[in-house]
Amino acid sequence: MRKILTLSAAAMALSLAACSDNEDATANGAVSSEPIAAIAAPSGQKWSEMVTETEAGGYVMGNPDAPIKLVEFMSITCSHCKDFGEQAFDAIRDEYVESGRVSFEVRNYVRDPLDLTSAILSRCGGPGPFFALTKQALSNQGPMFEKAQAMGESTYSSVLQSPADVRFVRLAEELDLISYFQQRGISEDQARACLSDTAAAEKLIADTEKATEDYNIPGTPTFLINGTMIQGTNWPIVETKLQEAGAR
Repeated sequence: MRKILTLSAAAMALSLAACSDNEDATANGAVSSEPIAAIAAPSGQKWSEMVTETEAGGYVMGNPDAPIKLVEFMSITCSHCKDFGEQAFDAIRDEYVESGRVSFEVRNYVRDPLDLTSAILSRCGGPGPFFALTKQALSNQGPMFEKAQAMGESTYSSVLQSPADVRFVRLAEELDLISYFQQRGISEDQARACLSDTAAAEKLIADTEKATEDYNIPGTPTFLINGTMIQGTNWPIVETKLQEAGAR
């Protein structure tokens, strides 16, 4: 996966081969249990407002001691991840995280330079705005692809051959991502600093490598409930497994 930082212009095709297509698969992987009682948040707080970074490099929303832990391995350039974000993020937050029964962690699983650039910017504001910025980044998938195709292979190749500390700044400029995130609360200076942070980019790639090794990720999105992978990528399947685990 470290070749992500120096991909050739052939990556311009942006193949979605690594994006799961098993959304209609039969759900399995979670153990059916009795309904779990709601768990109240600390006085004056909401579980959905509690977001922290995890040891795995993701961001988790909700009760840190929630008995049901939902994890999504997500790629911003994956169409199924975009669909899931639109269908499920608000429902997970409002109907499950707020109950205290479920925590929701998103781990970036970077597939290509566009994905990595968007992931860096969605994480640039830290834990608080991460989920909102990630949803916005997924919504921008189509326009981002159009701008990437308009660059042409020559420009794209030139950008990827830039020094590591300017590579993603240049790519974000070509894709209008700096202005896009600026409109959503990430200042231009802040965005450029994050995009220049080669250690952060390398860590995202290393986290992706580790996820591949630890879980044999078949594609994105991939979901875990309490550490067990479930089959299927759409919200009805994931919600069914949450409810079978006691989130109802």
